[in-house]
Amino acid sequence: MKKLHHHSHIRVLSPSSSISRLGGIKANLSAKAKLEALGFQISFSKHYEESDLVQSASIASRVEDLHEAFADPSVDGILATIGGFNSNELLPYLNYDLIVRNPKIICGYSDSTAFLNAIFAKTGMKTYMGPSYSSFKMVEGQQYQSDMWLQAMTQNYYDLVPSDEWSSDPWYDPSQPRKFFPTEWKTYSAGQASGIIIGGNLSTFILLQGTPYAPKVKDYILFVEESEVDDYTEFMRHLASLLQVYPDPKALVIGRFPKECQMTEEMLRFILDKHPILKRIPVLYDLDFAHTQPLFTITIGAQAYLDTNQLKITVKE
Repeated sequence: MKKLHHHSHIRVLSPSSSISRLGGIKANLSAKAKLEALGFQISFSKHYEESDLVQSASIASRVEDLHEAFADPSVDGILATIGGFNSNELLPYLNYDLIVRNPKIICGYSDSTAFLNAIFAKTGMKTYMGPSYSSFKMVEGQQYQSDMWLQAMTQNYYDLVPSDEWSSDPWYDPSQPRKFFPTEWKTYSAGQASGIIIGGNLSTFILLQGTPYAPKVKDYILFVEESEVDDYTEFMRHLASLLQVYPDPKALVIGRFPKECQMTEEMLRFILDKHPILKRIPVLYDLDFAHTQPLFTITIGAQAYLDTNQLKITVKE
């Protein structure tokens, strides 16, 4: 699979929520301008403005847009508009043979977890969990987010390191003030580990359980996070379910919780204490992915090397 380079062509499409959920194309042109300033050519899918009762497009339209992007030789990379809640609807209808014949970078986060892990599971092609198209509208914190995204898009070997500061405020609404806090990656269990990256948004990832779209790898590191709609009780349930399906992770990496989750450090450690396996493997939490900002980018299906002492994760594709 080719990495992106200066002047690479990125196709923006909506496997889940439509651009209408964000106010439409014009309201998001600053994201296009940002990506163009980074050196990329941007185009939009055929059904980009389609929107239904749940501010998404039909399954057929979303599948067609994905197939066209993979089949188009002029497209170097694919970027999801935003997350949502229904990209798992697409999984039975995707042409995985087409995808494996035309491997290319595909990136998104949140609900994109479903198709990113499914594509890796069905084809072995690595996929990318990082900023979506709309994420590039963000101003504060964008330098770290763009730098981390670019290294994953352009390099086969890169390091994940902490940002300087983070926020859980609505970056997409300039009328609302934002409060930033110093970033601190934290350790629940110390150690070193290596394994294949799988996971993403936890409530989405567990939708793949028992289906042909759940990754099956021997040595894996679980990356998990929750969105604003799932509080600490949902994380507790989801984590227990996850560890029943993936009972032998080499490490667990947990993204920061949005303020809406009402997760406290005491509660998180209480939940983690329930699972003996988590005392025997390295576990990091409050990392720069999830539904706070800014985000780093990870490669689903790549080898990761984790060291809690150095608070660094190296990704090797």
